[in-house]
Amino acid sequence: MTSAAIIYGVLLSITWYEYRKIGVLGELVEMKIVEEPSSFGLNNVYSQQSHTQSEETLKLRVQPANFSGPPHFKRLIGRCFTSTINDYKYKFCPFSNITQYEQGLHWNPYKGVLGVWQEWEIVNNSYVAMLMKDGDHCGSIFRSVRVTFICGNHSDIINASEPQTCNYHIVFMTPLVCHTNSMKVYPTLSKSLQGEWEHLEVQMARGELTLKGYQKGLSLIFEKAGIYLSKERHSALLKKAEQTEKAKIKDGDFDSLETCKIEFKKVQEKYRNLVSQLAFEGPEEHESFQDERFKDA
Repeated sequence: MTSAAIIYGVLLSITWYEYRKIGVLGELVEMKIVEEPSSFGLNNVYSQQSHTQSEETLKLRVQPANFSGPPHFKRLIGRCFTSTINDYKYKFCPFSNITQYEQGLHWNPYKGVLGVWQEWEIVNNSYVAMLMKDGDHCGSIFRSVRVTFICGNHSDIINASEPQTCNYHIVFMTPLVCHTNSMKVYPTLSKSLQGEWEHLEVQMARGELTLKGYQKGLSLIFEKAGIYLSKERHSALLKKAEQTEKAKIKDGDFDSLETCKIEFKKVQEKYRNLVSQLAFEGPEEHESFQDERFKDA
């Protein structure tokens, strides 16, 4: 059997992925492919049990980082806060993850992980935002969330927006930030790291460091404290997530519709490459192989 015949055999087994199917006799047959399964029953908001179950199926790509930040924020560990804004329900679990559920009865509403807890954003010796990264696929990137805080008499999500595609901003109200110094970084560091910071300040005052060198040194201190996620740690998380995804895909298990779409496009590309190769080698051998394959049909 020639290599072209083998390729054609493989081609026949995967052509169901394509929008236009090639029939046994080479006739083009129009077929409409529905890429996404109907999920009306699963997401029916009138069925509380079904809606709860759909939330439980969401899986995180990466593991959340360890706790870091103001010690009094430990009160938020293990708690989750929900709020519905502009037809989307947001569920924020500090130091874990944040998810989004599109409300309504229309076909296949979106539900997914917007981000997983990783590190703080620090400006002028203050914790200003929690950064939740590496959420679900969004084309060639992953969803992420920046959570900022304002003072209030209770804890709740009060606003949600999407300043850039798949990059979200959540405003969280809580009494934990009401004190003037409640978000200062320096007091939360160990004595040794405080000493390293003070040494940096002295070097900067003497002109022994450039601003870039000072900022780099400060970033290293924050990494040691676990406030920032180091590049090495982040790379390790992504590598583990990629290995897990590949293993699931190999077994035909997709965590999300977006992942399924990405793999579907890869199969489409392989199919087109096979078609191009078959066209380049000529149809004669393919026809003889087809006759032999279907002569008993």
